Amino acid sequence: MNDTTHGQSLLGEFLTTRRAQLKPADVGLRDYGDRRRVPGLRREELAQLAGVSVAYYIRLEQGLSLNASPQVLDALATALRLDDAERHHLHTLSGDTRQSRRRLPAERVTAAVRQLVDAFGDSPVVVVGRRSDILMWNRAGHALIAGHLAPDSPDRAATRPNTARMIFLDAHTRDLYVDWPRKARDVVGKLRQVVGEYPNDPQLASLIGELTMRSPQFATLWAQHRVRAWDMTEYRMRHPLVGELDVLQHSLPVPRGQGIKLVVTTAEPGSSSQAALRLLNQSLLPAAESPATAHPDDTASVVPSAHS
Repeated sequence: MNDTTHGQSLLGEFLTTRRAQLKPADVGLRDYGDRRRVPGLRREELAQLAGVSVAYYIRLEQGLSLNASPQVLDALATALRLDDAERHHLHTLSGDTRQSRRRLPAERVTAAVRQLVDAFGDSPVVVVGRRSDILMWNRAGHALIAGHLAPDSPDRAATRPNTARMIFLDAHTRDLYVDWPRKARDVVGKLRQVVGEYPNDPQLASLIGELTMRSPQFATLWAQHRVRAWDMTEYRMRHPLVGELDVLQHSLPVPRGQGIKLVVTTAEPGSSSQAALRLLNQSLLPAAESPATAHPDDTASVVPSAHS
C-alpha cells in the first residue's frame, strides 16, 4: 500500500467515525425521531452542512478523491465540530500537508538537546520521541514518572521505555494519575495525531497493534479517532513518595527535532504541589554523585517493552 492510498483510508476512517459520533441536534438539525440504520449523521446531512455534494463527500470517505482543497477540509472540520488539533489532523490525512511522504527521520538526543534539558534545572524533564518512546530523562523526570524503573534510557528501541505502554500496561504508571481515563485519552489522541503525520512508520504501526491486542481500554479509545494536541495539560498525580500533587505537563517541540518533544513538569509557585516536587528532588540528594541525566548511550535496563 502506497502513502497516498494508506493516507486516504485513514481519512475515510476518520470522517466515518467522527460523523457517527454526531447527532443531528449537535449540529442544529432537527431530529424527527426516525430509526437510523447507522448512528450519527447521515452522509447527506454532513455534505449539506459542509456545502459539498453528497457524491463528492462519499468519494472522500471511500478514498476515491485525493487532495481535497483546504477550503473543503475547513468546511468539513467546521461541520464535524473539530477543534484546532483535529482540524490540523484532517488536513494532514487528506494530503494537504506532505509530512506523511517524507523520509522518516532518525530519533536521537543531540548534545544540544542535553544542554536544553540541563537548562531546566531541578524541573522534571522527559524527552519523548514521536512514537512516545522515552529517549532521555533527567533524574527528577525519572523519579516523578518512573522511579520504579532503572534510570537508564537504553539505546535499543525494542527495550526503550515507552510512555504509551507505561500508561496502559504498567500498573505503577497507571496509579500515578488520579484521573487515569483522561490521561489515557490524551495519550491515545496524541498517537492518533502522529499516525496521521507518519502513516507508514512500521514501528509506530507495531506499537498500535501491540497496545490494541494487550489493552481493551486502548482498543476502545483508538477506535474513536479522537485527536489531542501536544501542548500543555494539567494533571493530578498520586506519587508514592510525596503524595498527591497538581502539575502542568508542557510538551515543547525540540528545534530540528523531527517530532521529538520535551515534556516539562511544573507546579504553581508557592503551592503544596511545588513543595512536593522539591521534596522529590531532595530525595535524590544521596545520589548526587551520579550523572544528572541518562541518555541512549547508557547501559540498558529492564523496562516495559513489546517483549515484556
